[in-house]
Amino acid sequence: MYIQVMKATRCPTDELSFTNCAIISAGYFDEKTKHIMVKTSPSSEYVFSVKSYPGMQHGTVGFSLLQRKWAVLSINQDIEVKPYEFNKSTQLIGCITLEVDFLQKKNSTPEAYDTDMMAAEFNMAFSEHAFTVGQQLVFKLEGKKLLGLVVKEMEAADISMLRGGKTSKRTKINLGISMANTQVLFEKAEGSSINLIGKSVGRAAGRQSIINPDWDFKNMGIGGLDKEFSDIFRRAFASRVFPPEFVEQIGAQHVKGILLYGPPGTGKTLMARTIGKMLNSRPPQIVNGPEILNKFVGESEANIRKLFSAAEDEQKRCGVNSGLHIIIFDEIDAICKQRGTMSGSTGVHDTVVNQLLAKIDGVEQLNNILIIGMTNRRDLIDEALLRPGRLEVQMEIGLPNEEGRLQILDIYVSKMRENKKLAADVNLEELASQTKNFSGAEIAGLVRASQSLAMNRMIKASSKVEVDYEAAEKMQVQKSDFMIALANDIKPAFGVSDESFSNYILNGIINFGEPVARVLADGELVVQQTKLSNRTPLVSLLMEGPPGSGKTALAATLSMKSEFPFVKICSPEDMVGYSESAKCQAIKKIFEDAYKSELSCVVVDDIERLLDYVPIGPRFSNLVLQALLVLLKKIPPKGRKLLIIGTTSQKEVLQQMEMVSIFNTHIHVPALSTGDQLCSVIEDFDCFTVSERATVQKKLSGKRLCIGIKKLLVLLELVRQTEEGFRVPKLLCLLEEEAGLE
Repeated sequence: MYIQVMKATRCPTDELSFTNCAIISAGYFDEKTKHIMVKTSPSSEYVFSVKSYPGMQHGTVGFSLLQRKWAVLSINQDIEVKPYEFNKSTQLIGCITLEVDFLQKKNSTPEAYDTDMMAAEFNMAFSEHAFTVGQQLVFKLEGKKLLGLVVKEMEAADISMLRGGKTSKRTKINLGISMANTQVLFEKAEGSSINLIGKSVGRAAGRQSIINPDWDFKNMGIGGLDKEFSDIFRRAFASRVFPPEFVEQIGAQHVKGILLYGPPGTGKTLMARTIGKMLNSRPPQIVNGPEILNKFVGESEANIRKLFSAAEDEQKRCGVNSGLHIIIFDEIDAICKQRGTMSGSTGVHDTVVNQLLAKIDGVEQLNNILIIGMTNRRDLIDEALLRPGRLEVQMEIGLPNEEGRLQILDIYVSKMRENKKLAADVNLEELASQTKNFSGAEIAGLVRASQSLAMNRMIKASSKVEVDYEAAEKMQVQKSDFMIALANDIKPAFGVSDESFSNYILNGIINFGEPVARVLADGELVVQQTKLSNRTPLVSLLMEGPPGSGKTALAATLSMKSEFPFVKICSPEDMVGYSESAKCQAIKKIFEDAYKSELSCVVVDDIERLLDYVPIGPRFSNLVLQALLVLLKKIPPKGRKLLIIGTTSQKEVLQQMEMVSIFNTHIHVPALSTGDQLCSVIEDFDCFTVSERATVQKKLSGKRLCIGIKKLLVLLELVRQTEEGFRVPKLLCLLEEEAGLE
């Protein structure tokens, strides 16, 4: 690296002095030289960013007054100058703290200076600029206000996560080069009267470097999404850490769009807003999808253009030094539906999609934008929007696992714990294990419900509502409050339908002999296979038998005993009056909900009724049949397991429809066929006296019959209403008529 002896002189123009660069004559150094090291004495060296100017005398270097003051330079002083290269693995500035004051005291004003706006302008003016701790600068704000700055402290950018490693501790540096997204903080100089406002004032406690995958999101009110945040940061913001010329050298392009999708209440909107707060960017624009639409022709498209206008103007002015503009679309499916699917509409949706596509990745590409879209209906969004270059990073924000639920609970009870309003018997680990398939919003609802129960105890029961304030001071939310709220108030949308299943097991399971024990044992094996096997993510079981043999009750019992987080029944009872297409959509939704849970069970009850099958005709719904044929053998997403239990009384019919072969396992559920089995049911049924039971057993011993358990229980209830002494004859008479008693 060659050394030149040059002379120090004044900066040739005021405008060049505002650049805070050393000024040299054009062509004196190689064009690649961006920075120089100036040696003013054997022990004093200073690094400056350099700019060429045709009017500079050859062999001289121009410095502004503040630069000469900082480096202790005099006019015509001989200095040694050589090109300087920064080590971009250790000398990139992640954060810079600047002392600020009026450049001239006579120009001081009481007006407030927005540090957020100052930080944005500073980054645009001084991207890839050399800075040294103690350096004095002049800062021209909004093209007219002159401020004096002193570099107080700098920290190196943490880019270790780009290599797949953990973040290192913050490293303070004395010399570094800034980036377009360096975090800038301003502090008022001692004795200054300048009025600073905004978030970029002073040192922010707990501040993190530009990209930090180990960010403690609990401090931001988010839990259970650490991995998702890390993945988004690694994919969407890695390229934004490096200087623009490095990105150009490798031909990389910044990610322009992120799509967050998943069930309602899982934290998509909260995550998007947090990304906007954490990044060193312009304040994010948050737009609800429906707000874009306007009844006047062309206004909807104009609303899209307005969102991008600030980014376009800044890119024209600042080029690669432009700051990042974030646009957050909540409910993006409202404006970006598949084009051509809105039959009978005016076509506004299609033109809005076209306008958005053109702005994100059209002919005039913007490189300073990041679109974050959120939806729980990813299937509705136009495919062109999901291709690479547009909403390229697509992240599913699913239901939190047990560790995530514990984080969320910890966030929502933190204030109660701090103020000693949380009882000692509340075990968050236990609550996290009991809230399977709860979304973040549902966990928040659970905490609110338990708080309301605790507060309700403080209300005096009298003619008017009064609060016992003395007791309220000592009030604590107890474990019992959470348990009551869990049992009665808050039910997960993607959880177990207790009420639905309880209707199918009103009388429990009556074990009348070996057939029932065999069915339960075989069913348990299928449940264990679903839980434990990594080779079969989809397991299906068909329970077939005569009408009334207890198939639905047995299926409901197996699914409830499985303790799967998601258990749902697909019953024809819930689809009475549905058209064929509506029925297909309802069945499809049940399966789609099941795919959102790690472990799910779907009971498809009375399949022939779902298919609208009747023996007269015959007639059945081919549309529903084809939907079931697809869904029953569709493998769930990676990392998810699904157990399907089907029930039917028409196995032969399903055989002809090629549906039986889809199920992995078949279990026959028989009706009661012997007198001994019937007597076993009577033993469990508190209806007959001891002598009556003995008479029934004697009469039925060795007899053959055929009756479903469901029908038998109805007959026994009828017999219960008969006067004592006439019950046995009545029962035998009914069995001869209904069960073919021989």
